[in-house]
Amino acid sequence: MIEKVNPSHPDKLADRIAGAIVDLAYKKNNNPKVAVEVLLGHGHCHIIIETSEKFTKNEIEKIVFRIVGKVEVDLLVVEQDKYLAGNQKDRIRCGDNGIFKGVPLKECDKKLSKITRDIYNKYPYDGKYILTDDKLIICQSHASTEELKDLYPEATINPLGDWTGGIDTDSGATNRKLGSDMAESVTGGGLHGKDLSKADVSINIYAFKKAQETGKTVKLFCAIGDEFIDGKPYSEIVEYARNYINEIGGFEKLAEWGLY
Repeated sequence: MIEKVNPSHPDKLADRIAGAIVDLAYKKNNNPKVAVEVLLGHGHCHIIIETSEKFTKNEIEKIVFRIVGKVEVDLLVVEQDKYLAGNQKDRIRCGDNGIFKGVPLKECDKKLSKITRDIYNKYPYDGKYILTDDKLIICQSHASTEELKDLYPEATINPLGDWTGGIDTDSGATNRKLGSDMAESVTGGGLHGKDLSKADVSINIYAFKKAQETGKTVKLFCAIGDEFIDGKPYSEIVEYARNYINEIGGFEKLAEWGLY
């Protein structure tokens, strides 16, 4: 049983804004320190950025307007806590405590991921989907229900009828759809809006990918300041995650669909 949302869901729009801000931080610095929270909806976008980098409101507004259109942007940029910053001063070490789990994807996970992408290619609007052992539920805004029924005749489609979706219907917040991003690999840490020094990003990516490669569940934990994880220098795990992010096209791209 799995749920998936598409990149136009309000929570995903918030993740994408946060990811684009992290991308911008990496254009300014090869190893920035940044953590972004976004709350979005009903004509407003509230953003808090804790960072080592300098951002202008104009830079942030360009990102927000590109992703969601013209809304009122409320921005607060503050320096990262000096003790947290000091943790990374001399070498790359775990940026936080955390527990992590990588779980091999099931066929239903892969199937729903494909269905979601296929629908989004035709209807690039707010949508969310569930697949169980015997039921497919499609909730897709701005879509022809009849056409979807032709494509997926056994599915339950828009049970309450047509709907508009988007940020004027529902609010969005960063890291609220981790089940859609990571399937059964979800633990406590959020994947989006953070630089690679944060364990929530790098170890989550590493554990998820290792689970897919080995076919076995991977369980890891770390304490802030740890220099080795899973028998590897933490710096290697950060570089592993960096390569993955670069391959898919950046943090905003990661935010669109998550890890699968």
